[in-house]
Amino acid sequence: MISTGELKKGVAIELDGELWQILDYHHIKMGRGSAQVRITLRNIKRGQTVERSFQAGTKWPRASMEKRPVQFLYRDGGDHHFMDTDTYDQFHMTEAELGDTARYLKDGMTLDRTSYQGETIGVELPVTVDLAVTDTEPGFAGDTQSGARKPATTETGLVVQVPIFVETGDTIRIDTRTGEYQTRV
Repeated sequence: MISTGELKKGVAIELDGELWQILDYHHIKMGRGSAQVRITLRNIKRGQTVERSFQAGTKWPRASMEKRPVQFLYRDGGDHHFMDTDTYDQFHMTEAELGDTARYLKDGMTLDRTSYQGETIGVELPVTVDLAVTDTEPGFAGDTQSGARKPATTETGLVVQVPIFVETGDTIRIDTRTGEYQTRV
C-alpha cells in the first residue's frame, strides 16, 4: 500500500480498478479543514490525464509491475519490434503506445519492458542514448558566442540543440529524461 505521505512522481497505483501513474502532486492545507493532496494522474493503458483530490492519509494498492530486459530489433512503418532477451519471444508496440520513447530507439539497443499482469505497458529507456548526427549546419570560425547552439538531426529523426562544434557524422550522447545534448562521444 502507498499513502499520500509516500507519493513520488512516476509511481504506479491502482485506482478504481485501473492502473494510473503519478505525474505530479501537491499537498494542500486549508485553514480549518483537513489537509488534502491534489494529484495529476495518467491512465497507463489509455493515456488519459486527470487531476483528483484526496484526503491526507488515503491509501492505494501499489501496482506490482514486472521489468524484463528486451532488445529493440527494428521499426516497420508505425510498428516497433522487440525481443525478450531471456525467452526470445518477440512483440511489437505502435508509435502511439511508445510516445516520445520512439524517438530514441536505435536498432539493437537494450531496454526494460514494463508489464502489468502479463500485459506490456511500455519500455523504459536508459538514462542516456548515443546517436549519430545525420544532418546539421556547419559551425563557422566567427561563431564565438558563448553557449551558441544549432539544431542537429540524429539517425532516429530526433532534433536536438547542440553546440556549434558538432558536425554531421559525429556521435552525441543525449539525456532521455530531458531530450538535451550532453556530450560528443
